[in-house]
Amino acid sequence: MVKKTKDIIGMRKDAGIIFQSGLKAVEPGAAVKKYCHIKGENLIVGKMIYDLSGFKNLFVIGFGKAAAPMAKAFEDLLGERITGGIINVKYGHLARLERIATIEAGHPVPDSNGEKGAGAIVKIAQDAGKDDMVICLISGGGSALLPLPAEGLTLEDKQNTINVLLACGATIYEINTIRKHMSFVKGGRLAQLSWPATFVSVILSDVVGDDTDVIASGCCVPDPSTFSDCMVILNKYGILRRIPQAVVSHIKAGISDPAMETPKPGSPYFKHTHNLIVGNNIKAILAARNKAEDLQYNTIVLSSMIEGETKDVAKVHTAIAKEVLKTGLPVTTPACIISGGETTVTIKGKGKGGRNQEFVLSAAIDIAGKENIVVLSGGTDGNDGPTDAAGAVADCDTLKRAEVLGMNPGNFLKNNDSYNFFQKLDDLLVTGPTNTNVMDLRIMLIG
Repeated sequence: MVKKTKDIIGMRKDAGIIFQSGLKAVEPGAAVKKYCHIKGENLIVGKMIYDLSGFKNLFVIGFGKAAAPMAKAFEDLLGERITGGIINVKYGHLARLERIATIEAGHPVPDSNGEKGAGAIVKIAQDAGKDDMVICLISGGGSALLPLPAEGLTLEDKQNTINVLLACGATIYEINTIRKHMSFVKGGRLAQLSWPATFVSVILSDVVGDDTDVIASGCCVPDPSTFSDCMVILNKYGILRRIPQAVVSHIKAGISDPAMETPKPGSPYFKHTHNLIVGNNIKAILAARNKAEDLQYNTIVLSSMIEGETKDVAKVHTAIAKEVLKTGLPVTTPACIISGGETTVTIKGKGKGGRNQEFVLSAAIDIAGKENIVVLSGGTDGNDGPTDAAGAVADCDTLKRAEVLGMNPGNFLKNNDSYNFFQKLDDLLVTGPTNTNVMDLRIMLIG
């Protein structure tokens, strides 16, 4: 076994500390309480002030990986003022709640529990009257965790469609465009169902650019996308024949019938709806940057909006690291390069992994033999793809260690099997459920 140098060991430790600092900055409960306050009988949400004495009932609903700690924060704020409520969360992403019920459900592929919870959430929204307030807590994973198919579609139709979209390399924007148009509640329809109640959504963003019509498929905001857009996406990836026929027929019917479309900008259904983003990727990045600087790294933030094929994005990052070593540009050593956003993996193999693990494996291959480089990439939700790891960590000696174990990293990458590669090296980044979700955080350290 090739031993890591002391410098590399220290840098790997630093990378983990920097990552944890980013997570801490987007803890959902703290994010909610930073922007939401009680002053007398007034609930202050961002710049909006609501006189709670004017509402007959106050309901809390929610869906997403961070819904439980967000709900706990509102229980702390509102206490017995809460009439009732329900949230859908991913299995294991829990908090102790007293007035808001919790249903655990499937993600990223929706399941029957999610459908059951979605039905209960919709009932609360539909029953709310003009003298009621509905507080809706939205976070990453909300699309899968609020599965209520449109008329004529089944949960299985949605599951099969999402599986195809996830495997073909479609972006979250494209996936959510189709989700909206397969759904009874997405694309602004949840706000429509709650009319004429006052509807306030508090959001933890997990999408590039923080577009509220994309976060959790935009349940509470006008939807600019159309059924025609859905057909363009299916044709773009050549997956029309792999999508359930019922879904294809539904999309074609929607193209022909404007009445089937989601509510658009200017619709009166959003007159009493207000949305506030309390946490996002850039907040995690800036906290990570501050910690890196505390640890005496010269730090540069590339972007919080990075998208694209994971292996290609990894090559860009390693090219920058090599430039730092050779010329001291764009930052001198010891250096820290930080980026965020969410890449995609086009699955061609039969292995196990996620975009963060594949990013690190791709980077590890590209930095082999260089001096003192560490790369860490992790999902802020604690889950990378269908695995129990948040991501992985590697360094310039990773390939040497893999060779000792008889592993060919190129073969693992080709088979999309990054999880098993890093598991054998004990280099998986395992955090457990973090109860937050603001996309990914990538850290490269150059000694």
